[in-house]
Amino acid sequence: MPHEEILLGLKDYEIKNIEGRHQVIVSVRYTGLIQCPHCQGERLRIKHSFVRRVRHADIGVRHCWLELESHKFNCHTCGRYFNQRFPGILPRRRNTEAFRREVYLKHLDGIDRQTLAHRERIAPATVERWFHNFLERAVSERQDAPCPRVLGIDEHFFSRKKGFATTFCDLEHHRVYDVTLGRSEAALEPYLQRLKGREQVRVVCMDLSDTYRSIIQKYFPNALIVADRFHVIRLINHQFLNLWRLLDPSGSRNRGLLNLMRRHYHNLKAEQAQRLTAYLQTMPALKIIYDFKQRLTNLLLLKHRTARQCRQLIPSWLEHLRELAYSAFPQLAQLGRTLSSWSEEIVRMWRFTKNNGITEGFHTKMEMISRRAFGFRNFDNYRLRVRVMCA
Repeated sequence: MPHEEILLGLKDYEIKNIEGRHQVIVSVRYTGLIQCPHCQGERLRIKHSFVRRVRHADIGVRHCWLELESHKFNCHTCGRYFNQRFPGILPRRRNTEAFRREVYLKHLDGIDRQTLAHRERIAPATVERWFHNFLERAVSERQDAPCPRVLGIDEHFFSRKKGFATTFCDLEHHRVYDVTLGRSEAALEPYLQRLKGREQVRVVCMDLSDTYRSIIQKYFPNALIVADRFHVIRLINHQFLNLWRLLDPSGSRNRGLLNLMRRHYHNLKAEQAQRLTAYLQTMPALKIIYDFKQRLTNLLLLKHRTARQCRQLIPSWLEHLRELAYSAFPQLAQLGRTLSSWSEEIVRMWRFTKNNGITEGFHTKMEMISRRAFGFRNFDNYRLRVRVMCA
């Protein structure tokens, strides 16, 4: 590889001279093929010569300028006049694509546009314009991408004025597919109607949201809904803690006991298990409910089961639902009704290994994107950044 290509990152350029101390000025000459941009003719005549000066990517920590030996040509084939075009420099631009990309990457890494504009001696609006230009290029490369086979759907807060937004995540490839404003069926209907490849979706993972379930059943006819294990376990713990507060108000305010009650029993250390067992022995009724809760959560924590193993687990699952349905406590009865209405989606957790933890992780990254920008007013700008930075 020629030294010029290594130094400048541009092909078919010859360095004539390098000077400068605080900023580098490189005089170069293009040695590649020159063609007419209108007819691609190669029979050309030089009409005028001049020097074109453009900003290039930094060399180390010093700014770099290129002084290009340029010509105005007349094409003998079509008779038109044109100024010489250079690879890596768009027409009528005073900077190379390498420099524009360098500014884009620095802004993408978190340098605010005011600081970046001061360092590179350009306008803050120019930084923002270039940044959006590269974001649009990145999004256009996968503009017609079909819907993923394994889809995760969840809502997250966008702004006080515009409310919530819905995230569609490709769980198979661990990236955000798209983000759209709203979380109701009326708000999502225009987006879903023009969504391509909806019939290709096979699995949709989601929390226990009736609204999203009806949307999936209507717009994704070939998809199986799988409940997210984290939200199911959290619902069980929530109802159990509400019942605990009713049975023992003073004990439920003990933060040490609260920490032990929230955990799975198999995750407790020996001294923690002894402390919890000693407390439950003083309350026999609570111990029965706690043991039932542990059996139910242990059943739902099973993963990687075959279809035959799932059929063997269903009687145990139905027995737990019957016990909840006949419970005298309103909290457990309400839990039984919720789990029964989501019974099919919940038992599919044994078969499918994907969950919505990937989507929740991207929500954390989206929050950091919003904080770094000090909030967004324009949802299109927010969506553009999320689709690139969470891909």
